[in-house]
Amino acid sequence: MKFHYYDLGHLSGGETVVVTISGNAMNVRLMDSSNYESYRSGRSHRYFGGLAERSPVRLGVPHSGHWYVTLDFEGLQGSARFSVRVQQPERPLPPLKEQPLSSVPSLVRPPDHAPPPPNEPDGRDFDVFISHASEDKEAVVRPLAEALRAGGLEVWYDEFELRIGDSLRRKIDSGLARSCFGVVVLSQDFFREGWTNYELDGLVTRAVSGEQVLLPIWHNITKQQLIDYSPSLADKLARSTATHTVEEIAAEIIDVIKNATVEQIL
Repeated sequence: MKFHYYDLGHLSGGETVVVTISGNAMNVRLMDSSNYESYRSGRSHRYFGGLAERSPVRLGVPHSGHWYVTLDFEGLQGSARFSVRVQQPERPLPPLKEQPLSSVPSLVRPPDHAPPPPNEPDGRDFDVFISHASEDKEAVVRPLAEALRAGGLEVWYDEFELRIGDSLRRKIDSGLARSCFGVVVLSQDFFREGWTNYELDGLVTRAVSGEQVLLPIWHNITKQQLIDYSPSLADKLARSTATHTVEEIAAEIIDVIKNATVEQIL
């Protein structure tokens, strides 16, 4: 079998191999040294990639080592031109504003005590509303929600509040209206989902009107990606999982809200 290959040398985990193809579909394989030798000898081998019908093809390097890319027309017909390059991982940048949350005047405001929406049985007030993509639950959102609740806060988080048969929109609207602090976990998955954008619109509206404080948390995104999605969010007071642990973020939110509550009582 005829094939083309690129010896990429030593690559680090997290880098991305970008293969650009002009012409017909090809098989593109990313392999470490041992699997490349097996492939070249016609033996069974493991690889990342497969049939490339669109260009460019992006293959993430799973771990550091010596890597190869091969291109072939096995089982296919045609011709193509191609190029290969290695892209360094984009590192999430820390937010522009790193001052303590407690240093911002009037950061937490009391919730709106308007009557509950129709068919909303309890009309509870919440300290924090958490907006997020489901893909970020395990790494960030669930531990954050549990830490906030363990710290004594009332938290609107879907796993705490939604039950079978609930009206999703009504429950979200009620949670948004009755929370004094909105946390939004911004990630590439967040940008792609519909409900997260609905929630974000509500959070931003209340933040602009002064009814609620909005705290973005950046998770596995770069500043440029955030600017492309929403320039106004990129310049907000924020926290990043690249520079703060979930426990640190939770502790700061708990401290700010509890201190604000004490000041209101006094």
